[in-house]
Amino acid sequence: MSQKDIRFSILAAFLIGVLSLPTINNNLPGYSFNTRILIALTLIVLTLIGLTALRFLSRWVSIFWQMAKFIVVGGLNTFLDFAILNLLIAATGITAGGEFSLFKALSISVAIINSYLWNKHWTFETKGGGKGEFIEFLIVSLVGLGINVGSASILVNYVTPFFGLGPVNWANLSALIATFLGLVWSFLGYKLFVFKKTS
Repeated sequence: MSQKDIRFSILAAFLIGVLSLPTINNNLPGYSFNTRILIALTLIVLTLIGLTALRFLSRWVSIFWQMAKFIVVGGLNTFLDFAILNLLIAATGITAGGEFSLFKALSISVAIINSYLWNKHWTFETKGGGKGEFIEFLIVSLVGLGINVGSASILVNYVTPFFGLGPVNWANLSALIATFLGLVWSFLGYKLFVFKKTS
């Protein structure tokens, strides 16, 4: 593992832990401060363990390391997306309707910009590319945005919450399901179309 991989791995794990706090605070209000911090620290440790395990396995299947980095960047983007979304929900109390869709579009847009930077410089490690590469990235990401926001909006606005979940928990579960639906599209689109030249 290179020094760059070690630095990016530690930074990504730390950011995941920090960015998890708004979501934890909004969805688990009854938990103590210490428990919330413990959950964030656990996410940091699990991220590092997962990266280390997949790096080890990449000795036999080389794509495992690139997939591990993509998954961690995806996790970072998800926690950034959810942090912004939960801060907006906490600030306004809005958990459905057109305002929720606007919040989700804003939060995922910030995560998409973050995704480009991390995937370009760490996951796929491409050099150059310039405006054309970013435009390709935006096209793939806009389709992913449509999948993400569309499926989250359909779930939160048209599906009755399962398991007796409250509005905040249902909004977050809907956003999580939407994230997984967009994840498959994003990996294939970025690998096959955007960063294909040197990945």
